[in-house]
Amino acid sequence: MTAANNTPASSSSGGTQAYGEAWYWDNRYTHDPSTFDWYQKYASLSPLIRLYAPRHHPILVVGCGNSAFSEGMVEDGYDEVVNVDISSVVIEAMQNKYSTCPHLKYMMMDVRDMSALGRGTFAAVIDKGTLDSLLCGHNSRDNAAKMLEEVWRVLKDKGVYILITYGSPVYRLSLLKELNWTTKLHVIGKHQSENSSNWSRELTSPVPLDVNGSFSEAVGMNAVVHYIYVCIKDDSSGKSEEA
Repeated sequence: MTAANNTPASSSSGGTQAYGEAWYWDNRYTHDPSTFDWYQKYASLSPLIRLYAPRHHPILVVGCGNSAFSEGMVEDGYDEVVNVDISSVVIEAMQNKYSTCPHLKYMMMDVRDMSALGRGTFAAVIDKGTLDSLLCGHNSRDNAAKMLEEVWRVLKDKGVYILITYGSPVYRLSLLKELNWTTKLHVIGKHQSENSSNWSRELTSPVPLDVNGSFSEAVGMNAVVHYIYVCIKDDSSGKSEEA
């Protein structure tokens, strides 16, 4: 599940979003099958992905769409990248496209119910815009919570959920805190080929957060950035592992 622009899509009911619905994405990919990377391409995020996601362990990409991101990971040496999306249209297209690449697997799946994937399977889960899409849709908070519960379940202990989002800490940290992740924040300029982001910190250098989870340094009101939350699972935190 990915989108080809930054404009929220509306359902026929008027004003409400359809980002959590399979029919919306099937229709979108049927009418626009061109490859698109939501938010950032692999080249811009690769230093951070290499830092947190081990190459020789299974990696899960949620809401993969028709992005070339996972192809970039395989070209960078990742052994096994599993991709899931709610759209049967895009999954069939990607299965056909990468039928000769054993390192890439594509499965139709709703991120709110990934029961086909075993508990503790993945060393990392990568999300470029999928949580954001659910937060734009119907029953947003409940759907986001279901997705995060499933991400937690499929991660190994000490596995990482890498969330790339437009959502600043004031909007995202309260949601993430419900699962007691150990969270680090990184920030990247939206326009890596331009000098318009007003953000100069090295991508691999975390942005300090205070005890309340707020910035201890200013990003700047005019900074054009994406936020990257690296959420580390810790089974000793007391989070229930019930099915």
